[in-house]
Amino acid sequence: MSNKSVSTAPTSTSTFTSRLPLFILVAILVTLIAYLQWPEAKQEKSQFKRVVAVKMVPVVLTEFIESVEGVGTARANEQVVITSKYSDLVDEIYFDDGQKVKKGAVLVKLNNQEELAKVNELTANLSESQAHLKRLTELLSSRATSKSLVEQQEAKTKAIEAQLVSANAKLNDLTIRAPFSGVLGFREVSKGAYIDAGDVITSLDDLSSIKVDFHLPERLLTHIHVGQQVTAFNSAYQDKKFVGKITAIDSRIDSSTRSIKVRATISNKALKLRPGMLLNISVLLQVENILQLPESSIIPIENIHYVFVVNEDKAVRKVIKIGRRHPGVVEVTSGLVEGEQVVVEGALKLRDGSAVSIIEPEAEIATPENGSKT
Repeated sequence: MSNKSVSTAPTSTSTFTSRLPLFILVAILVTLIAYLQWPEAKQEKSQFKRVVAVKMVPVVLTEFIESVEGVGTARANEQVVITSKYSDLVDEIYFDDGQKVKKGAVLVKLNNQEELAKVNELTANLSESQAHLKRLTELLSSRATSKSLVEQQEAKTKAIEAQLVSANAKLNDLTIRAPFSGVLGFREVSKGAYIDAGDVITSLDDLSSIKVDFHLPERLLTHIHVGQQVTAFNSAYQDKKFVGKITAIDSRIDSSTRSIKVRATISNKALKLRPGMLLNISVLLQVENILQLPESSIIPIENIHYVFVVNEDKAVRKVIKIGRRHPGVVEVTSGLVEGEQVVVEGALKLRDGSAVSIIEPEAEIATPENGSKT
């Protein structure tokens, strides 16, 4: 009987079995390393805290100025176009363009030789008539003349007096004077020119004060009154404000715009304002003391407004109620007290209970203009 050889080649199962201790050893090492490192990572994570740097501002009690704005066109306090009542030659001109004049100052003299001669004639006639009337009156007292002759002479004398008054009036009208003090416009005539009745000679404006008419909504009717302060602004003087007061309120409401016309007068002694200027008018309605915060410190969520305060280096969210607004600031009606510190920068990064660090405001550098400040 013959012998058979048996194959001794290793199988895949025996190979995995032989390497199993190696896999177990690697797994143990990985588990050990993870175990050793885990407490340190957990400890570092527990020690790390997110601290938000913030800036604070106090709640201040300050004046809140409530006002309403309108737009109007400037007008001179008094303004007139100087013209002639009669047609004649210009004998003399006594003013220059843009000159300031006083009331009664002579501006233009027209040719008045004919009127002057007539006045002299009537003056002489009146003197003669009055003398004749005096003689007749003396004769009447001695009954040497009749009363009718005296009455006729009285009537004649009065007629001459009336003619003289009329002649003097025309003579005066040929000398054109300033009706009030003010600033003249451009001269529109020349010496020797013939002008017709109604021709423009120049204009005259009283610029000592400026009137401006503007419109306000009818709902403000009960909030405005004569004597109320107004402030005017013009683009030519961007950093200058002109203060005046309301001098008249129209008796009617405009039915098409539902607005009321208001007139204000502004002092203009420096003559900076001119008729025709566009003026932006601000009417002061009231001034009161209120609690006020910067608008950037308030966080609105739906219809509720929040701010963050700091308590023991922790952020605390507080609900507040707000009122009126001005550019950049908001009235606080409840929820805060004067002097309480509120987060103004960094509030959007905060949550209730967040750790915070307060950044102190930087000290201002002293300059020659502002002096030493801290």
